[in-house]
Amino acid sequence: MSMILGMFPSILMIVAPILITAIGGMICEKSGVVNIALEGLMAIGACTAASSHVLMESAGVPHHLSIILALISGAFAGGAFSLIHAVAAINLNADQTISGTGINLLSSGVTIFASQILFSADRTQEFRMGMQTDFMGIYPTAYIAIAVVILSWFMLYKLPFGMHLRACGEHPSAAESVGINVKRMRYFAVLSSGILAGLAGGCVVLTQTIQYTSNTINGRGFIALAAVSFGRWRPLGVLGAAFLFGAAQAFAIIANNIPALRVLPTEVFNILPYVTTLVALVLFSGKNYAPRAAGKPYEKGAS
Repeated sequence: MSMILGMFPSILMIVAPILITAIGGMICEKSGVVNIALEGLMAIGACTAASSHVLMESAGVPHHLSIILALISGAFAGGAFSLIHAVAAINLNADQTISGTGINLLSSGVTIFASQILFSADRTQEFRMGMQTDFMGIYPTAYIAIAVVILSWFMLYKLPFGMHLRACGEHPSAAESVGINVKRMRYFAVLSSGILAGLAGGCVVLTQTIQYTSNTINGRGFIALAAVSFGRWRPLGVLGAAFLFGAAQAFAIIANNIPALRVLPTEVFNILPYVTTLVALVLFSGKNYAPRAAGKPYEKGAS
């Protein structure tokens, strides 16, 4: 029991970015746009946050202020890059899977190129560990993640705006017929997913590492995408799914410290989060809870 309690802050640290990203993906799909670019948007946010933090601290900006501004810059960068997906998917009616894949590929080149320009390397400079824990050893990112879940639930299910957004993902032509601007709602959703993914990328790099590299995100965006499906596109369900997958990642890291498990190859623990994700999706797949219009382009006036 003491070992589990000792792992809890680490689990929350790892769960938080996955949960924040998954909530963004959920909002996006609720509007009818599938965003598989979450991995790339997290990478953009992580690189931007790490670079901003290094440069601001070099310029003498106080540590706590630098952290806040770095997270904001990561969120802004993620939102800016998500506009590429929004234009392609909403205005040009492009295949949303191809558009998202393009952003994932683009992010790899952009982050390495930016690091070369700023730091003459394929990664950012190292920095001292960004965020500090509170008296219980919990990082502030856990509180940010919980706030995101609560706000998303309130927005989607307690405000007329949320009902309009969900209508765009279920029956966009009906929503348009009662005066809802479907394209505007979808732009908001895609931009929100980009901002949250960029913020989550900043949370990863400022809590779990000391610099940004091409392996910093390492599949977290795809795990978040799986959490949306496993969580049945509902905030509380996504919360539970993200906690499950995040706990698997945390266990994979901590397992090497458990004497009884040291006899196993480290590769067994490295693949554990992804195996857990696949098994969960297979075992609990069944009725399709996805929004009916998710992934389908919409033309105004079309039936």
